[in-house]
Amino acid sequence: MGHNDDEIKISRDEEEENMAAWLLGIKTLKIQPYRLPSLGPQDVKVRIKALGICGSDVHHFKTMRCANFIVKKPMVIGHECAGIIEEIGSEVKSLEVGDRVALEPGISCRRCNLCKNGSYNLCPEMKFFGSPPTNGSLAHKVVHPANLCFKLPENVSLEEGAMCEPLSVGVHACRRATVGPETNVLIMGSGPIGLVTLLAARAFGAPRIVIVDVDGHRLSIAENLGADATVQVSTLEEDAVAEVVKIQNAMGSGIDVSFDCVGFNKTMSTALAATRSGGKVCLIGLAKSEMTVPLTPAAAREVDVIGIFRYRNTWPLCLEFLRTGKIDVKPLITHRFGFSQKEVEDAFETSAQGGNAIKVMFNL
Repeated sequence: MGHNDDEIKISRDEEEENMAAWLLGIKTLKIQPYRLPSLGPQDVKVRIKALGICGSDVHHFKTMRCANFIVKKPMVIGHECAGIIEEIGSEVKSLEVGDRVALEPGISCRRCNLCKNGSYNLCPEMKFFGSPPTNGSLAHKVVHPANLCFKLPENVSLEEGAMCEPLSVGVHACRRATVGPETNVLIMGSGPIGLVTLLAARAFGAPRIVIVDVDGHRLSIAENLGADATVQVSTLEEDAVAEVVKIQNAMGSGIDVSFDCVGFNKTMSTALAATRSGGKVCLIGLAKSEMTVPLTPAAAREVDVIGIFRYRNTWPLCLEFLRTGKIDVKPLITHRFGFSQKEVEDAFETSAQGGNAIKVMFNL
């Protein structure tokens, strides 16, 4: 029997080796063992080295839900990540052990019409890291399809690799709104997504970008990142009419595309009113599932409203922007934590409190 006991002991050691941050309840995170699925022929095993906290992670942490996604059983949290390949499946040709990679967190079915038409981000069967019920990637190791792991250029760090995920939202929005060198851009909201949208719009060639927020500190960060003008607004609905004029004056010419990176009645109403006739308003922030906005006057001026959900086919472009220095995401990373029980708790509290925190990053 002794031989058998050793075998059992070895397999248990392997299981205990991979630890992950499990969301167990409201504001309850625990580092516990995470047994990985077996490595498929087209999968890779990645040792996670950098992971950023996203607003959706904070929603899950604070409320156990994000919009219609409800956490019903313990779940590993996190999805903005990069790491190093530790093992490759038998059919993987594109990557080798030791490669540094950024991970695109969503696995689509690749069979439905949306997937086949290229709109795989809208796949109804999407399995997305840390979006219930799919486990996330705040763990020592994860198993992921090789085709969703993108090799980092030599001059791009693992932290920057992890930042490809939020940056992808800005890149996808700019593609959807066809931002280019003749597009004057308004951005409502100067949080992490507003700021990556600013960086993406500039990289896409937008000549003038105005950014709006209620928080002066966040606007000063936007200025440092290259916003041409900032407008501080109130939270009061009755100030909106005067603020629209202020925003239009700050732009100095027609606003071609507005991005609402907040998603409140007031931010959307402001964007609709401020945008020029024939322009576009792109709704990125999904704070409210229902909005009351003056759609008729905007529609009568042929203002198009564009929705976006996550991103598709953005990683190669993000990595190229980072490699060439056309985008620098490093200033967005304001706080860093290690991977211990206390640090995981502190990191999520830091991110949840907002304040001066933009991107909170784990180094594993």
